[in-house]
Amino acid sequence: MPAPSAASEARQNLTANAWADAALEAIATGGLDAVAVEPLARKLGVTKGSFYWHFNSRGELIRAALDLWEKSETVDILARIEPTSDPYERIVNVFKQANASYRAGRLYLAIAAGEDHPVVNEYVRRVSEARMNYLRDCYRDLGFSESQARHWARFAYATFMGNLQIRRDTPDAMPQGAEFNEYLRLMITTLIPREVAADGAPEHPHVVPMRRAGTP
Repeated sequence: MPAPSAASEARQNLTANAWADAALEAIATGGLDAVAVEPLARKLGVTKGSFYWHFNSRGELIRAALDLWEKSETVDILARIEPTSDPYERIVNVFKQANASYRAGRLYLAIAAGEDHPVVNEYVRRVSEARMNYLRDCYRDLGFSESQARHWARFAYATFMGNLQIRRDTPDAMPQGAEFNEYLRLMITTLIPREVAADGAPEHPHVVPMRRAGTP
């Protein structure tokens, strides 16, 4: 039996995950349109045959890349957080994880920008729902009522999304170094109350009661 050629070995040794990760890197820098077989093959140092060893079409690669992204942004992150039993510390860890990777934030925005793609929307929706549901559960474990936990989860997630937008649109406005650590501490203090009242609402020094329209 003849020995396998070098090209054949390359096709088999380069995993589907390697292609999917390369596709995610392309999406992060150029959006969905940047996912093209020939440029990715050149970057990976293989021929197009390696691609067809694992995938039948570009669409299959995009779905594999989105599968990998969904797992990294939900299952993998939560696996790093869950060993902490204290719900306060879990939320703190969520904020730290969410702000730890510039690439992850850039990738999220690039994927979300392609929501008109027939496949992308379902992934973005699932990732967003998984994140908000996890935050809701953490707030509920702190002692919040169900409705208050949902509100604070939305508030926290909206802050996270706003930070991503600032990093993309006006990166100079985002603090760096020690100033960013101070900014992160402010977010944590504001968004994660230490005390919860008996009615399931947060006892929070930063929350100002809302007045009805027309009242002084």
